[in-house]
Amino acid sequence: MNDLIHSKCEACRIDAPLLSDQEIDEKRSAIPSWQIINDEGVKKLICSFTFMNYEESLQFTNKIAELAEEEDHHPEIILEWGKVTITWWSHKISGLHQNDFICAAKTDHIFSK
Repeated sequence: MNDLIHSKCEACRIDAPLLSDQEIDEKRSAIPSWQIINDEGVKKLICSFTFMNYEESLQFTNKIAELAEEEDHHPEIILEWGKVTITWWSHKISGLHQNDFICAAKTDHIFSK
């Protein structure tokens, strides 16, 4: 995960290649709490984080929003009482890119602080 949290997202072009299944498997070991889902043919990374109350959930959500702005890569965020679910994927290429793994690792790092 260290390599990923010290990496910076690159601008994702519409013609950027999707990660292969082998590349996804290799990168997945750095973010073991994340699941890969297939949402209508689009692979995405998803993880839920639990908190003691709504305020902690909201604070985490705001930190992820800051990360998204810093990286210019934006997830789906579902905020609930005591729970935040984050989904990363690259909209332009309708699937997974290196940026998604970078942001997932950085999300884990923010959660662990």
